[in-house]
Amino acid sequence: MAPEVPLRNSLLLRLLITSVAISLVSIAATAWLTARSTTLAIKQERGQILADDATIQHTLEGFAALHPSWDGAEHTVRDLARRTGRGIVITTRARQVIAASDRSAVDRLPLNASAVIDPLHLSPSPDQGTGPSEQVSRIDPRAVGPYLLPTAERKKLRQLARQEVSCLYDTQGLRTHIVEEPSGRPAVRALRSEAVTPQPCATKELLAPTPTEAKALTELTALVRTCAERNRIRVEEPLTIDTQFRLGQVNFEQGSSALDDCVEEGRREQLAPHVAPAALLFVTSPSQTATPVFDLSRAGTLRVLGTTGLVLTVTITITAMVAIRLVRPLRALANAARDPSGRHLRVPITTKDEISYLAAALNELSERRERTDEQRRVMVSDIAHELRTPLSNIRGWLDAAEDGLADPDSSLVASLQEEADLLQHIIDDLQVLAAADAGSLRLNPRRLSLRELAEQSVSAHQTAAQAGRVTLTGHFTDDLTIEGDPVRLRQVLGNLLSNAIRHTPPHGSVTVSAHRVEGGVDLHVADTGSGIQPADLPRVFDRFWRAEQSRSRNTGGSGLGLPIVRHLVHAHGGEVSVTSRPGRETVFTVRLPT
Repeated sequence: MAPEVPLRNSLLLRLLITSVAISLVSIAATAWLTARSTTLAIKQERGQILADDATIQHTLEGFAALHPSWDGAEHTVRDLARRTGRGIVITTRARQVIAASDRSAVDRLPLNASAVIDPLHLSPSPDQGTGPSEQVSRIDPRAVGPYLLPTAERKKLRQLARQEVSCLYDTQGLRTHIVEEPSGRPAVRALRSEAVTPQPCATKELLAPTPTEAKALTELTALVRTCAERNRIRVEEPLTIDTQFRLGQVNFEQGSSALDDCVEEGRREQLAPHVAPAALLFVTSPSQTATPVFDLSRAGTLRVLGTTGLVLTVTITITAMVAIRLVRPLRALANAARDPSGRHLRVPITTKDEISYLAAALNELSERRERTDEQRRVMVSDIAHELRTPLSNIRGWLDAAEDGLADPDSSLVASLQEEADLLQHIIDDLQVLAAADAGSLRLNPRRLSLRELAEQSVSAHQTAAQAGRVTLTGHFTDDLTIEGDPVRLRQVLGNLLSNAIRHTPPHGSVTVSAHRVEGGVDLHVADTGSGIQPADLPRVFDRFWRAEQSRSRNTGGSGLGLPIVRHLVHAHGGEVSVTSRPGRETVFTVRLPT
């Protein structure tokens, strides 16, 4: 018996180690995920607060840019407060309340305002440049004032923009779309991150100011001239300002002159009557709530350690109980497999789990091994008997000829040749069966007519049938084309005909017929011989089995013909079966697929 399994290879120990490792990893992962989730929640909350503050400020700046006063802002403030859950108060610079989401919070305003709402003096964003070439206007683009286009001018400019979009697609294959600026002027933008080069598609009518814009730009130009004179800035003529508020002068670089500041100052002066005055914004709760601080105290640490120890204890206990229940039947299976007596032991099945399935499989394997061993012993005995008979006859005749008891004439040679042929036939049959068992039986299929093949086999066995005074006939339909190996199929039909003729008494008949059925062709070999008893039908295709157990040469062959038939038919993807009425008829049916 093999030695016991070392402790380091024990399934129980490995299960315990795995359980402990899983528990530790689970606890650590849970703790990490909890801390991580808490941190992310805090960051998300902070980000949401900042996003809400930005939304509030942007919305109120838009209201101020579109309205000349704060009248009607109360509704906007309350709507923002309801959406964000924040307290919102707008006051003048002198802290006189303009609008408030909750009047009770007016008396508790903080010392410093959250922001200043002034559409003409926006706070610079962090990503805006500070260099002269990166000067960005701090006027809210939604503040358009006198530049707001009437409907007729918008319609005309939009028609020109559509023409430019069509031109860009036709000439450059560039897909663009039209966006409308706050003033109502349309602008052409690319659908992807591609630079739009409108020439030669741009039209002067689309780029030129409309009458409304021209009037406002003329007013702005006068304000810029006044600013330049006040600041003693030289102005090169002609002084022009386009719809994007860019200066156009000789030897002038955009962003490099003090005139840019005058344009910005002039725009503020021009837009001041059209926007609401600057106001203070107060946003309260929960923005002023302190961020919670997480601290793990001594008691909290002890609770974590105690919980961890309890989880480990419970896990190890449960794992040990489960492992013991698993190992006990496995050891029983191992002992049965290692039994020194070599007997095929059976393992009792007491449960209905995976181990019981393994025990049942081992019991079935033991039964198959017993049957296989028995079949092997019987087959070896049968092979020895079949080979011994022709060899004994050959040796007997040779000994007789050597001792002078028999003349080595042609009849003796013919008898020896007959025994040698029988011996060779047995060996060939065994080789076919061995190839079939090993899966190396090769076929050479081709398209053939089963009728021609059957007629040839019937003709080849007419001599043997006449010698036994047996009538051999064939009946076939016309369309019997199949795919198959003609040599192997002749062997199948030859074995069936030989058996039928051998077991049919004189004046009996053997009939071969074939016809097409759904999905294939049926081949029948029927004889009027002695037949097969119903109890023996399941064994007719077993190796070395005969209905006559006397093994007489006159009543049976080697006992390998029908097993060979079954293997060859299965190799063609077909089936073979037998029916019999003892003393009247036996029919072998071979079904081959088309």
